[in-house]
Amino acid sequence: MSKQRILNIDSLSLNELDTDADLIPLMTPEDEEEMNNEELPATLPILPLRNMVLFPGVVIPITAGRDKSIRLINDANAEGKVIGVVAQKDERVEEPGAGDVHTVGTVARILRVLKMPDGNTTVIIQGKKRFEIAEVVSDQPYLKATIREFSEQRPDEGDGEFTTIIDSIKELAIQIIKESPNIPTEATFAIKNIESDSFLVNFVSSNMNLPVTDKQNLLAVSNLKDRALETLRFMNLELQKLELKNDIQSKVRFDLDQQQREYFLHQQMKTIQEELGGVSHDQEIEEMRTKAKTKKWNEKTSAQFDKELAKLQRMNPQVAEYAIQRNYIELLLDLPWNEYSKDNFDLKRADKILHRDHYGLDDVKKRIIEYLAVLKLRKDMKSPILCLYGPPGVGKTSIGKSVAEALGREYIRISLGGLRDEAEIRGHRKTYIGAMPGRIIQSLKKAGTSNPVFVLDEIDKLSNSHQGDPSSALLEVLDPEQNKEFYDNFLEMGFDLSKVMFIATSNNMATIQPALRDRMEVINMTGYTIEEKVEIARKHLLPKQITEHGITLKDVTIGKKQLEKIVTGYTRESGVRGLEKQLAKVVRNVAKSIAMEEEYNVKVTDEDIIKILGAPKMERDKYETNEVAGVVTGLAWTSVGGDILFIESLLSKGKGNLTMTGNLGTVMKESATIALEYIKANAEDIGISPEVINNYNVHIHVPEGATPKDGPSAGIAMLTSLVSSFTQKRVKKNLAMTGEITLRGRVLPVGGIKEKILAAKRAGIKEIILCEENRRDIEEIKQDYLEGVTFHYVRYMHEVLENAITDQKAKNAKTL
Repeated sequence: MSKQRILNIDSLSLNELDTDADLIPLMTPEDEEEMNNEELPATLPILPLRNMVLFPGVVIPITAGRDKSIRLINDANAEGKVIGVVAQKDERVEEPGAGDVHTVGTVARILRVLKMPDGNTTVIIQGKKRFEIAEVVSDQPYLKATIREFSEQRPDEGDGEFTTIIDSIKELAIQIIKESPNIPTEATFAIKNIESDSFLVNFVSSNMNLPVTDKQNLLAVSNLKDRALETLRFMNLELQKLELKNDIQSKVRFDLDQQQREYFLHQQMKTIQEELGGVSHDQEIEEMRTKAKTKKWNEKTSAQFDKELAKLQRMNPQVAEYAIQRNYIELLLDLPWNEYSKDNFDLKRADKILHRDHYGLDDVKKRIIEYLAVLKLRKDMKSPILCLYGPPGVGKTSIGKSVAEALGREYIRISLGGLRDEAEIRGHRKTYIGAMPGRIIQSLKKAGTSNPVFVLDEIDKLSNSHQGDPSSALLEVLDPEQNKEFYDNFLEMGFDLSKVMFIATSNNMATIQPALRDRMEVINMTGYTIEEKVEIARKHLLPKQITEHGITLKDVTIGKKQLEKIVTGYTRESGVRGLEKQLAKVVRNVAKSIAMEEEYNVKVTDEDIIKILGAPKMERDKYETNEVAGVVTGLAWTSVGGDILFIESLLSKGKGNLTMTGNLGTVMKESATIALEYIKANAEDIGISPEVINNYNVHIHVPEGATPKDGPSAGIAMLTSLVSSFTQKRVKKNLAMTGEITLRGRVLPVGGIKEKILAAKRAGIKEIILCEENRRDIEEIKQDYLEGVTFHYVRYMHEVLENAITDQKAKNAKTL
């Protein structure tokens, strides 16, 4: 048989019958009693049904399409009109045998046979009694089997629980009819009018929307009360499904109604906009399409634009995603795809601009001119990625502007200080509300070209958090091999950064992760000498402050001597920011005098400087006397440049203990321990009595206790200080030193040599002791910086002592 239409509770049993059919859809208790008293034949033809289970008393139409089924119906209709109906175990079996059908079925009476135009036979049957197949006796021309009655256990007449179950079934059936939009309300009367309890259970079971397996299980339950209870359980599930379905349909209908309302309002708004002369959404899209024709993008980008524009057209302008999609398309249109500014290859002009804006910085200027020269010859060279490394205020950031002007390119600067979200570099995905591209793409959009000079300021001050690591995101940006296809999460496609000239600035290379540091060409920008600061003040800072304060060059002049006094007495830095602030004070004072029509000196004198700026504040880094034993001048590197520091040591009666103060770090403490142990091991060679070392406690102090200090470069200074204290001899006058020491007596090289030399010159130092391996650092420094300083290069500690310790006894020398 072909697939049957199952009658469920949506359409009652006899809805399919003609109006003149002499059939009663609802069975009375009398009918049921009469049916139960009927004798079953010993043998019955068996009709297998697909997707259907027939229950006693229920009338259903079935369509027979298989030859065996049609023949069985015709034979039975001609004879006694009684057949056995069973459900197939597997509906896919075309020729079911004895093992393919369930053993429990229903005896049925044929009520009517109808021949259909398509050749099939439709037969209306009514269930009578349940039976069980005893044995299949024949399978030709159709199945025949001996049967036995399937007895039913009924509850006692006064069983209150069974009565309650039957009442619940009726109530649930009525509720289901109300909830289902496909069942006519007249079905309620039919349910109410069923008087037979067993027929009510059978009728509801037959019409429930259940799988064949569940229905067959219900049919096979012999106890009527148990079958009624199981039916009630299935009805509860059916009601819950209906209620949920109605709930969903109600919500969907509401959403559709809301969308239709929004569409109607949108159409009205569109009409009003057009009447007022505004631009409609369709017109905006057309303008975007026209603008896209002017872009120099490749096929891939063009295809992406067309795809995203088509998506925008399909969107309702009122939804939140519309704004994000529109922003995305506008970004595609605004980005400078393959648009480059023309480089100016006049090398002399570029050199002139670089020297005009910045004094010194020869390494940076030389690198820029070299890049321009190669670009002029090759035309398509990838831009270098430079990292300008040095103390604050030396002009790292401002040189980017000069480089951009020298090259004839656009200038972009973004500050990376404190940045801790990877999305700031790579952008957010479009799925987020308020999503934006990263700052790299945003900046290129503002620049309008794909080859600007891009300054990444304070790259060493990037931090990370749970939102990602921005320095790792920069690995792609600053890699010439990868940045040709830089992927921004918002843009969702590669953008070429290979022609962008990146200039990063940093105060401390140690905080930059190694992989990122490796991608950049590091150019060290050291601090300025006093002479350079005076020139910078005279040529750049003073004219700038005069202009900013609304006066002219005729209103005030500051001589070189006075500028040097301001540099040495009021600033202590490697750069010139502090110097600019002091000059601003002087210029403000002049501006005040002019505004109040007071008399003042046009040419600023030393007395004027003290009057305006106060007494000199920066005298403490001057060299101090060598009269006292145990005081040695060391050289240190700080984030603001070089500095001098004093190592002091003192002996007191005791047991040879070592005490260290001055907020020293672990490495510096270790240097002091190494120095003392070296002296103990070589006391006789140095000329110190071992008894003195054992009978005196040693105290090493480095002044400015509030300032943390660490590093190995004070090793030889500590050694010299201790020897001076143990021998009570003076250290050579105007001498400073820097170098690491080992237990073997070796002197090792240290870094920050240029900054340390500048600090020594500021302090009036005439001689400096360095490791022999630091000679190469000295050779790289301009001769101007080295003028007036004598260098002593050493390999071993005894050479340090020979150059540093004099034969003169210290002032107030102790007898040890």
